[in-house]
Amino acid sequence: MTSFTPPFTPLADLRHTLLQRGFVLLQDQDFFSFTHTQATQWEKLKTEWESLEPDQYLKDGGKYRQRKHASVVVSNEQIELVPYRPHFQPVSYNALHGGMQRWFTECSKDFLNSQPLINLLGSLTSLFDQIEALQANQEVSKSLRWFTEVHQFRIDTASGIGRPTPEGAHRDGVNFVAVLLVDRHLVKGGESRVFSAIGPQGERFTLDESWTLLILDDLKVLHETTPIQPMDRLHPEHSWRDTLVLTFRKDAFLEDLSGTVKMQHSKPEPSC
Repeated sequence: MTSFTPPFTPLADLRHTLLQRGFVLLQDQDFFSFTHTQATQWEKLKTEWESLEPDQYLKDGGKYRQRKHASVVVSNEQIELVPYRPHFQPVSYNALHGGMQRWFTECSKDFLNSQPLINLLGSLTSLFDQIEALQANQEVSKSLRWFTEVHQFRIDTASGIGRPTPEGAHRDGVNFVAVLLVDRHLVKGGESRVFSAIGPQGERFTLDESWTLLILDDLKVLHETTPIQPMDRLHPEHSWRDTLVLTFRKDAFLEDLSGTVKMQHSKPEPSC
């Protein structure tokens, strides 16, 4: 595996590359074209990352991750907000934090109803409808229902190091994953790594520019991001990496079906 410049995909090659390689990477200007948005719209949303809550579920005892979470269903570019539900992953997909219901603070309604997010969700699900049809050798006859989880993350280095993916290389147990880099502030590291799920092939690159979008076929690839460190070791609290992670699954959300898994924390009071 060799480190190199981010392998950006031209917008015209988006579908073909995602089908063949299992992931695509859009640079900011192509991201704005893909979502029919402008940079100023997204810049205004950066303040939504200033009110994230500490992740109380980190099993390594770390205090480096803040987040908010929500669930929506997207079909035909229409977004249906879902009453708040916990985030759940089986142990088979997340050996470190799987097997428990995780109740995070819900994303703000202003963020969930914002036009840039609505456009992003609509553009992605339209692309996934096309990909699914192409893989089935069918015409795109109808929009699928995409059960979507919205994750806002801030990884900071106040304790000296921050781990975007403490579980290591993994799949999320969905059909597609999208990772949008919102901001990097005075950090080094945070290398994105994408591996084939069926072989040794892999690529690694660092997302340096805000509004770079990584789209992953979760059935074909695994992914991880390496730890971040502060550029200024005297003031590590001034360094962070903000991302928006969206997961898309056909048919249903990942749910705790065992009936035996206990919540490790009580459900928080609604914050928005």
